Amino acid sequence: MPQTRAAQKTQGHTPLGHGATELPSVVVDDYNNEERERGHFIGDKANKGAFQVKLHDWRKVLREYADDPLGQNLTDPISKKKVDGLLESGDALSMALAMAAIEDFSRDFAEVIEKYLTFKSWAKTERIVVGGGFREGRAGQIAIARANMILRAGGVNIDLVPITHHPDDAGLIGSVHLMPSWMLKGHNAILAVDIGGTNMRAGIVEFVREKHRIVDASVRESDIWRHADDQPSRSAAIDRLADMLNGLVGKAGKLKLAPLIGIACPGIVNPDGAIKRGGHNLPGGNWESDHFNLPTAVTKAIPTIHDHETLVIMHNDAVVQGLSQLPFMEDVSRWGVMTIGTGLGNARFTNRKPD
Repeated sequence: MPQTRAAQKTQGHTPLGHGATELPSVVVDDYNNEERERGHFIGDKANKGAFQVKLHDWRKVLREYADDPLGQNLTDPISKKKVDGLLESGDALSMALAMAAIEDFSRDFAEVIEKYLTFKSWAKTERIVVGGGFREGRAGQIAIARANMILRAGGVNIDLVPITHHPDDAGLIGSVHLMPSWMLKGHNAILAVDIGGTNMRAGIVEFVREKHRIVDASVRESDIWRHADDQPSRSAAIDRLADMLNGLVGKAGKLKLAPLIGIACPGIVNPDGAIKRGGHNLPGGNWESDHFNLPTAVTKAIPTIHDHETLVIMHNDAVVQGLSQLPFMEDVSRWGVMTIGTGLGNARFTNRKPD
């Protein structure tokens, strides 16, 4: 599918493309790694479902001799808030239940990281930033710190740190780092979108540039739609997204909004913007169709921003969330991101001089 006239410009800088391996400030060495072991994805041992299994197993042990502080129902998932409530309860038994699940999960997470580090694309990784919904809760933060201790004790000298921004904001903020600096000149904000299997977020990302580098960025305005509740068709989802973006353009006020939209979505993204695989949980289904192209659909719905032709650039959601951490990664050369959610999102980067 042909790119827009704006997307064909390179001006001697990093070429523009969806799902690119060469970005303005980093090379993407690997993302959405789908290595398997015994028929399962390696990352399956370190996602939100895996933590729920650990908690479920320890609750069954506890029920043999004491009351379960999480109630009688063993089948419903336990929210981050309830797990954090166990840690903050002051009750030794409740705290022990949460800590047992955290310990088991941390050991599996450390094991998963060690396996990733054996891959050529992840060799010599100095730091891994951990994002995703699991990182929001106190239990998730403890699990990250404990996994880092386990790795260090095993002789794996790597830094494991929680992502700096709230994961919801990080999934938007990272889009600004998809954009070549020459396209941001004269502007201080862009539109960004993060599409997941449950929610769709859109926001205005305000940024500060110094000498061709983004040194700070934050979400100025945002809108969220829990599409899982509405179960829309794919076309209805695109229409709703267009409404969200148009609403944000109207809220930009005095910001110098660039005619750029960054999109983060699950899966493998082809250079033409088609989703190769991994988009099966997106609203309405069939996002991987040969006859559908998300960036083209968004450009058609939002053809101009402040009378300038719109350019859309799309990449994998873990890549985008990881890119939000770029200003804090100048002291390392090789680093990665893992996002703990329904699955384990992942990406590995090598820093380069920005355009």
